[in-house]
Amino acid sequence: MSELPPIDIWRAANLMIEMFGEDAARKAAMRADALLEQGDTEGFFSWKRITRAIDDLSRETRGPDERVN
Repeated sequence: MSELPPIDIWRAANLMIEMFGEDAARKAAMRADALLEQGDTEGFFSWKRITRAIDDLSRETRGPDERVN
C-alpha cells in the first residue's frame, strides 16, 4: 500500500467531521492507535495525517498568512 495523496487525507478529514463532529479528531486518533497496535505503521501514519487535517479544518481562527489547506 502506498501513502495516501493529500486530497484523500482532506476528504477523509471532512467525512470524519461530518460523521463525528467535535469527536472527529479523537476518533481518528483512536483509529491511528488501533492500527499501530496491529503493526500497521503505514495506516497509523495515514490516520495521524487525517487527525492533523481535522485539527486544521476545525480551528476557528487562522493567521493572516495561514492557508486553510
